[in-house]
Amino acid sequence: MSELDQQFNDAVAFVRDSSDSSFKPSTDDKLQFYALFKQATEGDVSGKKPGITDFVGRSKYSAWAKLKGQSKDQAKQGYIALVAKIR
Repeated sequence: MSELDQQFNDAVAFVRDSSDSSFKPSTDDKLQFYALFKQATEGDVSGKKPGITDFVGRSKYSAWAKLKGQSKDQAKQGYIALVAKIR
């Protein structure tokens, strides 16, 4: 496993398991975490855009779609940087 992959996995685990009261990502940050995670693990957005009444699904899809063309490594670096910024 590369160093970047290890740092990414550690950052994902921190976000997922964090009970640290000082780590309080905003709703926008949570959406960015989602989009960066999807881009880092799956690549460019796929599937149909959710319908207009699915506000959460549509927001997630749109956030992920904004990262189209970004490499998986760039997304991993972005995720790690976002954790560091909020932490």
